Amino acid sequence: MIPSTVRWVPAFLVTVVTGCGGAGGAGERQADARSEPGGGAGATAGPDTRPAILFIGTSLTAGLGVDPHAAFPAVIQRRLDSLRMTWRVINAGVSGETSAGALRRLESVLTDSVRVVVLETGANDGLRGIDPNSTRANLEQIVRRIRARDPTIAIVLAGMEAPPNLGPRFTRQFRDLFPAVATRERLALVPFLLAGVAGDDGLNQDDGIHPTARGHELIADTVWRVLEPILRR
Repeated sequence: MIPSTVRWVPAFLVTVVTGCGGAGGAGERQADARSEPGGGAGATAGPDTRPAILFIGTSLTAGLGVDPHAAFPAVIQRRLDSLRMTWRVINAGVSGETSAGALRRLESVLTDSVRVVVLETGANDGLRGIDPNSTRANLEQIVRRIRARDPTIAIVLAGMEAPPNLGPRFTRQFRDLFPAVATRERLALVPFLLAGVAGDDGLNQDDGIHPTARGHELIADTVWRVLEPILRR
């Protein structure tokens, strides 16, 4: 997100503002589209033929500031392995990325093995004050491009909140765009990715926005409640 300092506090009252992991635009880092090795029951010796869950997201998905194995997609991989569920996780999180950036790189990370996409993008749009209508349009285009490639891919959309320093109207529009897209496009929705984590100093790093390893565990729980029924179908 943007290169200042954001501090989420209870009720989302902001004292200092930061962004999720560096500048975006031309300075956005390349996707770290890595497969979590798992190492449990689901690990394989040769080419990994398990169906894939693709996590497209920002530094929240990439796990900025924590060990890669502590990021919530990796936590979910370990849960899959422990339950002997034959899925593999691909973490395609990019620090500082906007929804427009996610749309641009979609084709480069959407492989034939992907059966589920967890879409976490837009948080940086909110911090930069990008028009929520633009964010909404980008999310809808991402969903439609995924379905154009393969309409059987399941999509989970992760909702986000904007800090209130841009005013109540912007905050409301930003919050409302995620359920609106989920309803229009018939998506499974995680209402707020950082539920129970945002605003808790003990669950966030010193910048006040990027979760600690414990915070990522709670995010994994939040995502799992929506994701598990889809995987079991």
